[in-house]
Amino acid sequence: MTTRLPPAPTTGVRPRIGVSSCLLGAPVRYNGGHSRSRFLTDELDHHVDWLPVCPEAEIGLGVPRPTLRLQRREDGDRVVSSADGADHSDDLARTADRHLEQLRRLDGYVLKNKSPSCGLFALPVFNRNGDRVDGRGRGAFARRLTELLPALPVEEQGRLMDPVLRELFVERVFAHARLRRLWESPWRPRDLVALHTRHKLQLMSHSPEGYRETGRIAARAGVDEPEELRARYTEAFHRAMEVRPSRGKHVNALQHAFGMLSPLLDDTRRHDLLAAIDDYRREQAPLSLPVALLRHHCAAEDVEWAREQTYLRPYPDELRLRHAVAV
Repeated sequence: MTTRLPPAPTTGVRPRIGVSSCLLGAPVRYNGGHSRSRFLTDELDHHVDWLPVCPEAEIGLGVPRPTLRLQRREDGDRVVSSADGADHSDDLARTADRHLEQLRRLDGYVLKNKSPSCGLFALPVFNRNGDRVDGRGRGAFARRLTELLPALPVEEQGRLMDPVLRELFVERVFAHARLRRLWESPWRPRDLVALHTRHKLQLMSHSPEGYRETGRIAARAGVDEPEELRARYTEAFHRAMEVRPSRGKHVNALQHAFGMLSPLLDDTRRHDLLAAIDDYRREQAPLSLPVALLRHHCAAEDVEWAREQTYLRPYPDELRLRHAVAV
């Protein structure tokens, strides 16, 4: 007998993602060009809404403009103009504050890598003489963005070329959107419990400890004060989803789903599913193979609990993010 869940208030969400304008093709770079990302504009664009921001253009630096660089000073790294040494750090940071109301409604952010304003990781830092000090800098806008919204999924465009990081980012964005949609609705305790139940396998694949922590919080729905409960669950949920899934954790989630489904399958289908999970474990098949079999059998046998697990469809299938073998 399967447990019937109430209708999900979080289905059909469309995430909102902030993005460096140049990545969508806007000609706002220092040289008047752009850095259009085909993944963002040709694939992800069909499934999300964008908030494009170019901090440098917004503070009036113009297009084209002199290049900027990070300079190490006594009070920290500063963004200065290569032309006259003017310090634009505070103006760039304040751009995030000006957009704060919109930023709080986002589900993710994609930043231009190697940008002194938007770069998130490994930017070169120079001293006043123009000598390189190290490569651990972060852009002024990116730093302020992550200070204001530490739980927001944020990634650099360059790192999205990595299939593991790409899937992790997109998965977190859609999970963030589902939770945001719940909080924006007139939710009831049972709605949170239902959302948590649907995310069971997905949370387990990231962090079994995080799944248990969020479960303890969700179990207090209807007991604890709603705003306190909301804050605690949100923090624990996003902390768990930040953890990168391992192959072993994926196998554990797959086997858990198999255990729910196994009594309904004949020996042939049971063997095929176990073989697909083992092929994935041995890096002989992509994750999409056992997931597709689980989805097929759950639908055929009307296993509602498993069929509604977000793990089996964490984002639109068209994005094809689980097809790589060696991840």
